[in-house]
Amino acid sequence: MRIVLLDNDTLNLKGVEEGLREFGDVQIYHSTSEDELPSRIKEADIVLTNKVVLDKVAIDGAEKLKMISILATGTNNVDLEYAKKKGIVVENVTDYSTDSVTQHTFTCLFSLLGQVSHQDSYVKSKTYSDSVIFTHLNYPFSEINGKKFGVIGLGNIGSKVATIATAFGCEVFYYSTSGKNNSSLFKRVDLDIMLKECDIVSIHAPLNDDTEGLIGEPELEKMKDNSVLINMGRGGIVNEMDLAESLINGGISGACLDVYENEPISTDNPLLNPEISGKLIMTPHIAWASIEAREKLWEKTLGNIRRFLQNEIN
Repeated sequence: MRIVLLDNDTLNLKGVEEGLREFGDVQIYHSTSEDELPSRIKEADIVLTNKVVLDKVAIDGAEKLKMISILATGTNNVDLEYAKKKGIVVENVTDYSTDSVTQHTFTCLFSLLGQVSHQDSYVKSKTYSDSVIFTHLNYPFSEINGKKFGVIGLGNIGSKVATIATAFGCEVFYYSTSGKNNSSLFKRVDLDIMLKECDIVSIHAPLNDDTEGLIGEPELEKMKDNSVLINMGRGGIVNEMDLAESLINGGISGACLDVYENEPISTDNPLLNPEISGKLIMTPHIAWASIEAREKLWEKTLGNIRRFLQNEIN
């Protein structure tokens, strides 16, 4: 078997090549551009990809391709229907990043609400050293205890976020974007009610026809002026221009973002406006990527390949 990993820099773990060698000849690339893709997969039996797109053209060019292993849960970078038509097995990995994304959700939220960057800078700039009092109250912060916390998307991650929000004393509501997820532990509401009533709205949904453009100007206008929007799902769920305008004009008080419509984020993205910097916590799509989550992702990936090859032999 000839095995090709297209974008190892998105995994960045030791022992990747050794782990794949048990299956055959291995070729690992740090990253792969659209121009580089055809030659790299032409002779491959198994292709591993995180974000490199494998569409109909790419699949047709991989004449020996038998399996596509996606180093993620989302499968929108692979033409699943065409792969199935060609008899190519496609495997992804689920439930490896639940704890990582949940932790990062609250890391960002508490950083924003606690004004951590301002307070940290205040001390490190030595301004605090010159203070006549022992504390600094120019950047007041608030508690989430007693707040209404809305979760959009009640899958594994959304459910865990909801559970932890409850532990912090929040009243939790949820909106199921698919309409399929139900829970007796939290109150299910429609999106309008959630946006109007919740102090914190946290998105943990995939990008699909139901969620693309879900939060734009009309939805942001329904939110409280002191509310916070969190997006740990996918960038296309939130209209970035509308969010920037809302933050500039005082529509909502702040946002925490780990995902963007274009990644890496473009330098002219309206969310990079210095005027709203203090209202935003922005991270580079890392919520999924704790060391433990990436190790779990890799072990599950190797398991997927192992099972595929055993079925091929049998």
